[in-house]
Amino acid sequence: MTIPLRIGFIPLCDAAALIVAVDKGFAAAEGLDVTLVREVSWSNVRDKLNIGLFDAAHLLAPVAIASSLGLGHVKVPIAAPFNLGLNGNAITVSPALHAAIMAEISGDPVDPMATALALARVVAKRRKSGAEPLTFGMTFPFSTHNYQLRFWMAAGGVDPDEDVRLVVLPPPYMVDSLASGHVDAFCVGAPWNSVAVDLGVGHILHFVADILVRAVEKVLAVRQDWSEKNPEVLAALVRAASRAAEFIEQPQNRAEAARILAQPERIGVDAEVVQRTLDGRLKISPDGTVRESSRYLLVGREGATRPDPVQAAWLYAQMVRWGQASISPAALRTAQAVFRPDLYDAALGRDGKLTDAPGAIGAFAGPPFDANDIPGHLAAFAIRRRKS
Repeated sequence: MTIPLRIGFIPLCDAAALIVAVDKGFAAAEGLDVTLVREVSWSNVRDKLNIGLFDAAHLLAPVAIASSLGLGHVKVPIAAPFNLGLNGNAITVSPALHAAIMAEISGDPVDPMATALALARVVAKRRKSGAEPLTFGMTFPFSTHNYQLRFWMAAGGVDPDEDVRLVVLPPPYMVDSLASGHVDAFCVGAPWNSVAVDLGVGHILHFVADILVRAVEKVLAVRQDWSEKNPEVLAALVRAASRAAEFIEQPQNRAEAARILAQPERIGVDAEVVQRTLDGRLKISPDGTVRESSRYLLVGREGATRPDPVQAAWLYAQMVRWGQASISPAALRTAQAVFRPDLYDAALGRDGKLTDAPGAIGAFAGPPFDANDIPGHLAAFAIRRRKS
């Protein structure tokens, strides 16, 4: 007997473990009959998970936390027993903005502080000339993309709420918005940065790994009450996803994984673009310049799949920094309780003796992050908001 499950996803490379688990038969081997439902927006995925149309979802890590805290929507506690990806985002800018930043830069273009300071000079010149503020696209208010853009530009003195515009766009719409001039830049997950470069409409300015060494991106999310009623089903799903993540990380499997992900009903882009992402070897400029990074997207290596409550604390701290949440010990505990290494360890028969943080957040600016001192973390940053 197989157990039917409906799981929502957005066409992004960090849905890889879910897609491969289904299409390679790893889920079926665990007795699961999974229907993957492709969605276009994170609000759709969140809402369908919350009301029970989806049993599980490929979900932005901050959305799982916001849902559990009742921020921006109804309060629905979420459990995240498996990370689908660490890192994987990039900041892509139009050719015009790229040229403007490079004209102002002092230092290494790969250094996010150098580009943030150059952006501040570009913003100041535009203001002086009476030009419209620059517009940056991101995928959702409660998203890593929002926080990563804000963290980067604020480090250089650019206030993301006063000096530029931030707008929400679904990931598949980012490239067209850049090409049409509706946005000057965006932060999004793979493969959409590469698609913009291949079309000649964008330059990848930064991998998120330049900004944060280790940043949780997407999680396998279920409703907390569902996890309590279906522990064996959830454990089977975690095992299938874990097997898929291990498969994807084997270099000899990358071409097959890329073909699976590239299917029209999955991500729907050229397999070669997907494989570049999985290999961490990306074309960053229309002139063909290639940059390699072993940290571009972590799917199954370096302990990437095990949920880390320290990562949840960092995301909660960003919500507080930008006025989305009030600061309280209870809210911090709720945020950290979303990430469930206990369920992960139980499903995979692990002893749980791994440290919760195999690698620190590693932000390029500010002090090292201490999950036990959120007020101290926030005090280090001059640009921040208070919750109204």
